[in-house]
Amino acid sequence: MKRVTMADVAKAAGISKSTVSQFLNGRFEYMGQETKDRIKKAIDELGYHPNYVARSLKQKRTSLIGIIAANIVHTVSTEMSRAIEDYFQEKDIQVIFCNSYEDQDKEKKYIDSMRARQVDGLVIFPTGKNPELYKKLESEKYPVVFVDRKLDGIDVNTVVVDNRDAMDQAVGHLLKEGHEKLAILTPPPTIFPRRERVAGFIEALEKRGEPVNEHFIRSVEISEMVSVLEEMFANGKGPTALIAGNDLTYFEVMKFARKNEIRIGRDLALVVFDNIEMAAISEPALTVIDQPAYEMGMKAADLLFEQISGKSDEKRLFVFQTELKIRESSTTIGG
Repeated sequence: MKRVTMADVAKAAGISKSTVSQFLNGRFEYMGQETKDRIKKAIDELGYHPNYVARSLKQKRTSLIGIIAANIVHTVSTEMSRAIEDYFQEKDIQVIFCNSYEDQDKEKKYIDSMRARQVDGLVIFPTGKNPELYKKLESEKYPVVFVDRKLDGIDVNTVVVDNRDAMDQAVGHLLKEGHEKLAILTPPPTIFPRRERVAGFIEALEKRGEPVNEHFIRSVEISEMVSVLEEMFANGKGPTALIAGNDLTYFEVMKFARKNEIRIGRDLALVVFDNIEMAAISEPALTVIDQPAYEMGMKAADLLFEQISGKSDEKRLFVFQTELKIRESSTTIGG
C-alpha cells in the first residue's frame, strides 16, 4: 500500500503543502478555523501519520519534552504535570515524565538521559541539589523552566506561588478566629517553598505583634511528625491552631489526631497548604491554601514553548497568588 504523504493531505484539503506543515507543527497564528478543519478532515480520511523522524531531522527538533517532578505524590505536582501535558498535546509534542523523589542522583541521571535523547526542553521541579548541572543548563541556554521552586543564583524561567503571602492570609484568619497559640509543621526546610512558608509564618505573627513560640515551629521528616506532635501537645500545652505545610504533613496530622482523639475544627483548628482532593466534603470540611496548579503548569509550558520555538530567551520569574478557602476545620474553638 502506498504511504500517504503530506502532499496527499494538501491535495485532498485543497491547500498548499506548507500550510499542512504549519498545521502539523502547531503554527496556527494566521490559519482560519475552516482551513484547520479541512486539514484535520483530510488527515482523518486518508489515515495520514506524520514522519516524526524525518521532521525532527529537518527541524533539528524531536517534538519531545521532559518533565522531571520531585515527588509526584503531591497533588500540586500532578496537576501541574497534567497541564503541561495538555498544553503540549495541542502542539503535537509528546511528554516524557520522570520522578526524582527528591533524590540528587536520580535527578541528575534523568536530566542527562533526557538530554541524550535530545528532548527539546525540560520542565523541572528542582531538588536544589545539583547546582553545577543547573548552571550548565543556564550557561548553554538550554530550554528549561523551573516550577514550584526558585533557586538563588540560577537564572532560568521560574514559576512559583507567593508562599509568604499565603501564610500571611492563613495566620490572619486564625488570629481573627480567636486563636492565640499557632503552630506550623512542615517537612525539612531543604527546598524553597518550605523555607518560605516557615519564614512567612513567623513574619505574619511578628508584624501583628504576636509572640513566636519556637516550640510550635517544626520542620521534620514525615516519619517523625507524629512523635513531634505528641511532644508539641504534651501536658495539654499544645497549640489551638495548626498549619500543615503540605498534603503529606496533613495525613500525619490526621494520624496523630485520630490516635489522641483530637477533634479537628473543635479541639484543634487546621489549615492545610495544598490542593487536597475532596477537601470540601471531608468531615469537617478542610480549610486549604489552594494553589492555582493547573494555571501554573500552563504558564510553565508556555514559557518552555517560547524558548523552544525561539520566540523569547528572556528569563522571568512568575509568582502566582494562592487562595485561602475557609471551611469548617479552622473556624471554631472548643465546643
